[in-house]
Amino acid sequence: MSEDKTPQILALMRGAAESAARAAAEQIGRGPAEGVEGAAARAMCEALSRLPFAVRIAAGEGCAGEVSSLYEGEIIGGERRDPAFDLAVDPGEGTTYLADGLTNAMTVLALAPVGAMRRLAPALYMEKFAAPPAAKGQIDPAWPIDEKLAVLGKVLGKEVEELSIFVLEKPRHRLLIDQIRELGAEVTSFPAGDIAGALLSALPQSGIDAMMGTGGIREGILSACAARALGAEFQGRIDPQLQSEQAAVKQAGLDVTRWIPAEDLVTSTDTCFCATGITTGLLLEGVERIEGLDRVQTLMIAGSTGESQLQTTWRRLAPNA
Repeated sequence: MSEDKTPQILALMRGAAESAARAAAEQIGRGPAEGVEGAAARAMCEALSRLPFAVRIAAGEGCAGEVSSLYEGEIIGGERRDPAFDLAVDPGEGTTYLADGLTNAMTVLALAPVGAMRRLAPALYMEKFAAPPAAKGQIDPAWPIDEKLAVLGKVLGKEVEELSIFVLEKPRHRLLIDQIRELGAEVTSFPAGDIAGALLSALPQSGIDAMMGTGGIREGILSACAARALGAEFQGRIDPQLQSEQAAVKQAGLDVTRWIPAEDLVTSTDTCFCATGITTGLLLEGVERIEGLDRVQTLMIAGSTGESQLQTTWRRLAPNA
C-alpha cells in the first residue's frame, strides 16, 4: 500500500479496534468471559463490514463452521471479492480472565498484502522469542537460556541482572521462569497478553527487554506483523500443547523443531497494526467512561514508515448507552 493511503487504512482499523474495545468494556462484570469476547467480535465484524475495500481473514476466531464471523478465509468489507489484504484479528486478547481483574486485555488487528500471512493450521500454539531491533539476527532462540540472556544483555548494553523478560504466567512456563530468575534477570509475568509482551519488547523505553514462552499462533502472527513494521526481532516455533494438536500437526507434516522468523510468518513489511486497550495494562490504558464519553487509547504502527503512534480518543456514547 502507498504511504499516502496508510493513514486512511490505519484510521479505519482504529475505528474497528475501538468499537470492539468499547463493546467488550461494556460487558465486563455482566456475565461470563464469552459474553465479553462475543460483544467485541460482533462490534469488530460490524465495523469491518463497512470497509471500502475487501479483506480476507487470515488469522481469526476459528475455522469456517466453528464460528459465525471473523473465521479464517472469510472475505469481509467492500464488495466481498478480490481482497487486496490479509487481516489478522483478535477482538479480545485476555478477555478470558477479565472476571478476575486481568490487566493487558485489548483488541488487536493487523493488515498486510493478500497472501503475506502464513497459515500454520492445524497448529494452535507457538513458542515465541521477541526482542528489540538491536537484537535482530543476533540471538538463536534455540540457544540455552543462559546464552540467550548473555547475548541479549551484550547487545543492549546491560548486565543480565538488569534485564526484564516478559513470560506468560502459565504452568508450562514454571521451569522457564525459574531459570530466568536463577540467572539473575527479572521476570514480568501476567496470565495473558503475549501480544503486549512482544510489543513491549520491540518498543523503546518500555522496561521490557524480551518476551519468551509459548502462546497462541494467531497472537504470533499479529506480533510478527508489528515486529516487521518496527524492525524488531520475532521468531516462533510450532509447539503443540495437547495430544490432539500434536497428532494433527504431525499428520499435516509441520516441522515442530524449526524456528520461523517474522519474515517467513509475514512476508511483507508493508503492514499496518492497531491495538486498543480494553483494560489498563503495561502497554495501553483501558476504556474509561467519563461524563457521557468513552476514553479509549490505541497504538497504531505503520510498516511503510516504521512509525508508531499512541492516540487517546474521546468518543460520545450512544443515546441508549
